[in-house]
Amino acid sequence: MTYKNPQALVETEWLAEHLNDEDIKIVDATWFLPTMGRDAEIEYELRHIPGAVRFDIDAIATEIDDLPHMMPSATKFAKEVGKLGISRQDKVICYDALGGFCAAARVWWMFRAFGHDDVAVLDGGLPKWMAEKRPVDKGIVEPVPTHYDEAPLKEILIRRYDDVLKNIDSKEETLVDARSAGRFRGEEPEPRPSKKAGHIPGSVNLPFTELVDDKKFFTFKDAETIAAAFKQAGLDIEAPMTISCGSGVTACVPALGLFLLGKEEVPVFDGSWAEWGDREDSPIA
Repeated sequence: MTYKNPQALVETEWLAEHLNDEDIKIVDATWFLPTMGRDAEIEYELRHIPGAVRFDIDAIATEIDDLPHMMPSATKFAKEVGKLGISRQDKVICYDALGGFCAAARVWWMFRAFGHDDVAVLDGGLPKWMAEKRPVDKGIVEPVPTHYDEAPLKEILIRRYDDVLKNIDSKEETLVDARSAGRFRGEEPEPRPSKKAGHIPGSVNLPFTELVDDKKFFTFKDAETIAAAFKQAGLDIEAPMTISCGSGVTACVPALGLFLLGKEEVPVFDGSWAEWGDREDSPIA
């Protein structure tokens, strides 16, 4: 069994060969959970893949919501991406300092949600790149701003609170929770303090860690293993589903895993538990 959409991942060897291609734009999407005690901006300045610009998911986000890194408007996305020197004609490669399993997948999803399909995640991210002793630069890359054509958000790729609430009764989609089993059961604390613990009624737990290999720089597992993980969780990959997590970041890992298998229109619950767990009126299981 092979990936049906292998173009969503690129290998470190491929990127090294295309590092200086004019139509390849590399973004460092590194982001850390509050509990990690690491600063993504500082780490970017200390080491990044040559030519990579920093894509800050907390900055390229809506300005009117108290929730973390919620999806920006189409206008803001186009404006900020243009500032990074990226155009609609470019192939965008996303990576992060955790191997690509975290915010790199989120940025991949964001580009696709705004109609930019020529985007991929660097499998293994910066850890694999550095382990292979490939070059890294210090400092900040100052891109030459360009025009990035604005496109409307593909609503089919995003779910909001009211959508998920209605789905509890309608059951039109299976809600997949990508958090750890302990957080899903309400037995482990959330990395970001939450008023409630547990999970959204009717959701099914599939930790995103089941889809990546923690012994190989968190590279994605093969297609057969990814498909088996969904099956073992009791999920039919042909059926409609939405992915949720803590704040809409690691949910994009299963979304990418399903895309690799050929399921291309998998929505993510943008607010995820950061929104659901803090609302007074949200039902909890």
